[in-house]
Amino acid sequence: MVKKKLVLSAMAVLATLSLAACSSKKSSSQSAGTTASVKLSTNYNNTSKTNSSATKNGTLKLAEVNDSPFQGISDPVLASNAEDADVFAPGGSGNLFNVDKNFKIIDGGLANQRLSRKNKTATITLRKNAKWSNGMKVTAKDIEYAYEVVANKNTTSQQYSTDYNAIKGMAAYHSGKAKTISGITYPDGQKGRSVVIHFTKMSPSMKFSGNSFIWGTVEPYEYIKNVPIAKLASSKQVRKNPIFTGPYKLDKVVEGESTSWSPNKYYYGKKAQIGHISINVVSSNNIDKAIQSKKYDAAVPNTSGSLGGTDYKNLKSLKNYKIVGQSALSYSYFAFNLGYYNTKTGKNVSDPNAKMANKSLRQAMMYALNQDQIIKKFGNGVSWRANTLIPPVFQKYYDASEKGYSLNMKKAKALLDKAGYKKRNGSKWRSDPKGKALKIYFGAMTSNAANTASYQDYLQQWHKLGLNVQYTGGKPMEMNSFYDTLQKPKQNKMDIWIGAWSTSSEPSQSQLYGESAAFNMGHFVTKKNTQLIDAMNDNSAWNDTKRTKTFKEWQKYMNEQAAVVGNKFSYAWTPVNKRVKGFNVSPANNEFYSNLTLTSSKLQ
Repeated sequence: MVKKKLVLSAMAVLATLSLAACSSKKSSSQSAGTTASVKLSTNYNNTSKTNSSATKNGTLKLAEVNDSPFQGISDPVLASNAEDADVFAPGGSGNLFNVDKNFKIIDGGLANQRLSRKNKTATITLRKNAKWSNGMKVTAKDIEYAYEVVANKNTTSQQYSTDYNAIKGMAAYHSGKAKTISGITYPDGQKGRSVVIHFTKMSPSMKFSGNSFIWGTVEPYEYIKNVPIAKLASSKQVRKNPIFTGPYKLDKVVEGESTSWSPNKYYYGKKAQIGHISINVVSSNNIDKAIQSKKYDAAVPNTSGSLGGTDYKNLKSLKNYKIVGQSALSYSYFAFNLGYYNTKTGKNVSDPNAKMANKSLRQAMMYALNQDQIIKKFGNGVSWRANTLIPPVFQKYYDASEKGYSLNMKKAKALLDKAGYKKRNGSKWRSDPKGKALKIYFGAMTSNAANTASYQDYLQQWHKLGLNVQYTGGKPMEMNSFYDTLQKPKQNKMDIWIGAWSTSSEPSQSQLYGESAAFNMGHFVTKKNTQLIDAMNDNSAWNDTKRTKTFKEWQKYMNEQAAVVGNKFSYAWTPVNKRVKGFNVSPANNEFYSNLTLTSSKLQ
């Protein structure tokens, strides 16, 4: 399974989530209005007999649920949306490590990891039979080169954060003052099997995949070394003819539409058993009918979720399919535009004069929304309002006692009145405290009917509050255009937007909301936010009680600031056709695609 750092997601905003992750605090969850009632198994225990001929010669048909074409960036260092991770997942995504059910790194993957707090080092050692899908040997340089691509001054990767400066020499490389990263060394040479990463500090997060200090994938250095890093994302090596380290090799990619796969004979692990895999993009409006008409075995399994409450209602009782799911590493959110990204310093800057800089305005807009009613209408018992920015799957760090923002129109109006946002001269709309006309632009992605209805409800509630809020561009935006706008260093087209994160399997927040994080697209920066994020991984954080306290303090602080506010948590689930065996989405199933077989040559 993919254990990515974090990527943007166009997942269905009305996705669903199990209560299993926070059942021990049920009463707190209920008081916060964040309760769901469905539990799903991560495993389809199909007892039917495998048909070896159907498996060897058949095609597993998977749907990638998305309302836009995928971008086609196969390199996990460079990819910036979850859809690319999904459509290239059979290739293994270059993952270095195996993990247990809690995403803790264990031995047995492409490489093993050894941490030394005393020496402040991480030693990563490749297995002897590690090869790329074209037969090339995976080398120590392939491990190191990923850091160069992440941190290069001219890279298009958005994965860099200040946590990487804990690697000796990384800051100098990132700024362009050094051509190499001095803190990454090769005990047996660049073509050997090991690298040692030297740190100025160690973090407890390093024990888990997806942490913000140790990158978890490899780059095929010999295959891409002649491509300038700045042009790597558009190169044929990444877009048309990428190579992989996983159980399947890419046979064909149809730009934005589909990928097709066959077994990779050079894979080090359990050999792939199904002859072919096809992955096709299917819109959220068409996926239910496509599954009902048996065009697909399942949706592409991922940790973020792409099917929502309406889909669940339509598909939960479908004959010959079994629903499988897991608590999602994702959430949807509202965010406000508060500044810009300084490309010279590599830091976000909050502008005290920004249109949405007033905290009372942001809080009022959140209190005006009736999220609980929307969930009741569309969630079908399996979705809930996000009360923080830490998904409940992180049981230890998630704070179920936080209430978040439920409907309180009286409080919303009082906040605006006190802050000076008032109706003047008979206007139906409130003006800003200086008496100037206030028009707020809301950004949203094109999606299914339920989500579109939700957007309309948000607009109506804000209008009831007296705020002139309108869609950016007059309507929801195509996903790629939406994120192209947000990812600009400075933009004024969206004042507030609703988006979604497919997050890391380790809950540190530096890459999402840190001062230097490219993903901090709302540009929220305060001294306290930086202090809390840093404390998640400083030396004191080795004391897990202290680390847990820091995470909960951060959740409370972010709710109070309302710069980014949780919208919905999710359950990552899919129907699975009964001809499929071995479908287990547990994080501990490190051989997901290799374990799949078929009981029939046709969908049942």
